[in-house]
Amino acid sequence: MLLAASALLLGIPAAATAYASSATTGTGWIRLAHLSPNTPAVDVYLYSFGNSNAMIVLHHVAYGTVSPYESVQAGDYSVAMRGAGAPATSQPVLSTSVTISAGHAYTVAGMGPESGLRLQVLDDELTTPPGQARVRVIQASLKEQVVKVSLGSTVLASDLKFASVTPYQTASPGTETVTVSSSGGTATSSVTLAAGTVHTLVVLDGASGLEVVNLEDASGAGKPPLGGVSTGFGGTAPHGPGSPVPWLAAIGAGLLLALTGGLRLRRNRQLPARV
Repeated sequence: MLLAASALLLGIPAAATAYASSATTGTGWIRLAHLSPNTPAVDVYLYSFGNSNAMIVLHHVAYGTVSPYESVQAGDYSVAMRGAGAPATSQPVLSTSVTISAGHAYTVAGMGPESGLRLQVLDDELTTPPGQARVRVIQASLKEQVVKVSLGSTVLASDLKFASVTPYQTASPGTETVTVSSSGGTATSSVTLAAGTVHTLVVLDGASGLEVVNLEDASGAGKPPLGGVSTGFGGTAPHGPGSPVPWLAAIGAGLLLALTGGLRLRRNRQLPARV
């Protein structure tokens, strides 16, 4: 029995290694965005399909906010939006499902006006042609509902309507001026594109006109970066179990103590009584 317990303890490192390996395979990424200008702040929930306990909860997400990417296991998920401060058990204002494939990244964004609000699932690219960058545009300005967006001398989109998203386009590395023009005026911003990076340019309603936010979808290694436009976020729910090694070690140690105690008790019972 002691040999068996020792074998169990010796097997803990291998079991822990197998656990770590399985926990890091089949991983995808998701980020959440509020891009509806006249919709009040919301709380955003991410659920694993069939599980009523939220994996991630983002509190008081205001217009123009985009979360950092979260790493999750590949599978089926649902995203729900509730009014800021609403009970977690209340009916969502909006919900949608998303299937996350291993090695892929997604943005789930609240898009459109409040009266026609929808959750849109966007596939985010993580790779580029060798030595190049990739760029797309999300038009999230309600004040200027049709815009033209240029990167240097290259037109990324003309007559881009509110709540529309362009396909990714290949761009040469370097620092360029992003120009957004509409019937109401023009806004410019500088963006630096490094080789191997992927970017999403978001056109927003600012306090004094149009604004352009540059989101980095991938930083050159085929994986999304950690950063995002994450102002206004509260806490997040637990992200799953930690390493099982402490528990396995405790169980193994307890088993050894129990077996040793049992052998001592049996030995004591076999000794003759002393007068």
